[in-house]
Amino acid sequence: MVGCVASAVAAVWLVFSELTDLSGPFGFVVCSLAAFLFLYWVVELQLHGRLVANDRLLSAGVVAGTAVLAIPLVAMMVFLVQKGWGLLSVHLFYKDLRNVGPLSPPGSGGLAMAIVGTLEQVGLAVLWGVPAGIITAVFLNEVGGRFASTIRTVVTAMAGLPSIMAGVFIYTIWIVEFGFGFSGLAGSMAIGIMLLPSITRTTEEVLKVVSGGLREAALALGAPEWRTVWSVVLPTARTGIITAVVLGVARAVGETAPLLFTIFGNSFTNANPFSGPQSSLTLFLFQKIKSSSPAEVSLAYTAALVLVIIVLLLFSITRILGRRTRSRKRVVSPGPEAKLVET
Repeated sequence: MVGCVASAVAAVWLVFSELTDLSGPFGFVVCSLAAFLFLYWVVELQLHGRLVANDRLLSAGVVAGTAVLAIPLVAMMVFLVQKGWGLLSVHLFYKDLRNVGPLSPPGSGGLAMAIVGTLEQVGLAVLWGVPAGIITAVFLNEVGGRFASTIRTVVTAMAGLPSIMAGVFIYTIWIVEFGFGFSGLAGSMAIGIMLLPSITRTTEEVLKVVSGGLREAALALGAPEWRTVWSVVLPTARTGIITAVVLGVARAVGETAPLLFTIFGNSFTNANPFSGPQSSLTLFLFQKIKSSSPAEVSLAYTAALVLVIIVLLLFSITRILGRRTRSRKRVVSPGPEAKLVET
């Protein structure tokens, strides 16, 4: 492998620098990768045959693709750490922007109002969006009926709905028509609209993977259909369902457009999501990154870093709670005191 890497880089360098007028680091890397995969396949073909060569070529391609996908993620994390690490401190999590103005020095305020708003809005959206999405997926995959195709079409259409339309819908109905005003609850409704189709579609695909033999075995033992779904299908697909919830929460946490019309924004901490405007990390970032004040721009980058940290913590907690506990069977050897008593 090392020899193929060196040969590929040398061959591409020769073509780029001596034989043609090609240039540019991006083209050089792409051509070197293609040359490496070809040379690696040829060498493995000579040494181990076609079957092993194809297998190792695919493995090398998967590793290379993973590395390519990791490059923008690592670059984004490095960028956020460089921009937002300077203002990251403990008081950032419990102070808000009370008595802080555009001319205040960097680090004068905090992000408590945005952190509280984000957690409450996403929490409320998950509270009603996750059960509704899972129930809808169970209906589409396990129950079916004449309305299943219609519901599936609606869910697919909702998945392609621009997120700003969810905010406009809640603003028109909940705030203007009913007159409830801006609140975290309105924001959670808009977020939940975007959360619902993502969880429904992913959960439906996960339920399709569950073997039909498990359902037939449960029904053959006399279990009703609802009991089969509750005790067999859902526990079997638990890991996939948790992944669907994680993907849905990822979209919910990163939404900004629906919040423009529903929570309005607030510089003070409002812990009541049912009354009064609230803030969120994404809305705060959107508003402050355009400011002419260097202090507010720096605080916006710190808000982005805090948002990434919160998402990583939530995902880690979800993964830990979703791990399957494997029960280990303890085999006890019968000793002299262990006897079989027949009655």
